[in-house]
Amino acid sequence: MTSSQQPNRRGGPGARRALRAAPLALDIRPVNPGMESGRYKPLTDAEVLKVHNAAIDVLENIGLADAIPTCLDALLPLGCTLSPEGRLLFPRSLIEHTLSIAARNFTLYGQDPKYDMEPWGKKVYFGTAGAAVYIVDPKTGEYRESVSQDAYDIARLVDQMEHIHFYQRTVVPRDLPDPAEMDINT
Repeated sequence: MTSSQQPNRRGGPGARRALRAAPLALDIRPVNPGMESGRYKPLTDAEVLKVHNAAIDVLENIGLADAIPTCLDALLPLGCTLSPEGRLLFPRSLIEHTLSIAARNFTLYGQDPKYDMEPWGKKVYFGTAGAAVYIVDPKTGEYRESVSQDAYDIARLVDQMEHIHFYQRTVVPRDLPDPAEMDINT
């Protein structure tokens, strides 16, 4: 049989399934981390300014409740004050100054440099988010409190999804009652 007469087969059904299930090469994927995109702009510049001013008004006049001592130690000397109700209030000048000196270009580093993200300009990344305290149990279909095993399982699932570029904790593990322990372990 000459090379022009060889059959054009790629294997049986199992081989075809494996080919379909295999990840695409980076250069032919439809979505890659940090791809440049157009701009989604649902608000006019005037509407953006209105939202910005409303957010500053909230920080200036309503503030934050239950600020931790280290936060108070850092912010009170910069001009923040406590309201009569004990809420931490931010002066407009401090907010505007902080925004003016905030870095516009930075890198979020991954455990491996191929996962580094540069979320500025027109670069787009997709990721998870949320803080669900309840989850539908995948085995029983019943609602229950989320636990640390759920956070682990979801992270493992996300790790295999090529179009999700970063993972943030999606559930609040209710089996870790100490918030510091939860933050360190999830």
